[in-house]
Formats: sequence, C-alpha cells, structure tokens
Amino acid sequence: MARPRTAARTVEHPELSEVSLQQVLEALVDPVRRMVVAQLARAGEDLSCGTFQAPVSLSTLTHHFNVLREAGVIRQYYVGTAKMNTLRADEVEGRFPGLLTAVLDAVAAEDGKRVDEVSVG
Repeated sequence: MARPRTAARTVEHPELSEVSLQQVLEALVDPVRRMVVAQLARAGEDLSCGTFQAPVSLSTLTHHFNVLREAGVIRQYYVGTAKMNTLRADEVEGRFPGLLTAVLDAVAAEDGKRVDEVSVG
C-alpha cells in the first residue's frame, strides 16, 4: 500500500509590523537567545537547530527558538527533516533601526571580541 502524500511542513512567522518593541526586547533579554542571535550573525548563513552551541538541552533550546521566532527575530523553515534558522536582520533593522546592531555589539563586547567581528545582514 502506498504511503499517503503529506503536505510540506511550514512554520508560522509574524509580520514585523505586528511585533512590538516590548516583544523583541523580551526575546533578546535572555542570554541563551542572545547567544543564538550572535551565532547566526557570525555564521552569515542559515543554521540548523542542531548546530548551535548552547549550555541548555535541545528541548530548552527549542523553546528559545520559538520565542525568537514569535518575536520576529528569526525565521525557521524545513530542509528535509532539518529545521533551519535565519536571522531576520534586515527586517528587524527596518522596524527597529539600530536595535539588533546594538545588541550584537554588546554581545561582542561581553565576549571580549572586536565589535566589527559581528555584523548585521
């Protein structure tokens, strides 16, 4: 018997015009979420969920991805069975100019890295 066809998996994302500054700030207040955002910015490419270095379990990391996605900071999509993550840097900067750059500069400063090693977009 043939397997039934299934629809492609999709992930819901908010329009940035519907996201409040409060929501974005609350998403970025957590150090693990800032770490995820910084890793995406440094990578300069989309990363699968399993490639992030984080001091939390995978199930907890999934929660952090959901918070970032619901706040419009990241976009997630599937490639086969892998869930990919991309930073919505240009969109966030368009809605809240300078915010993401300031956060990434602060993360870099905390990590002792030169500010120009981390860039937006």
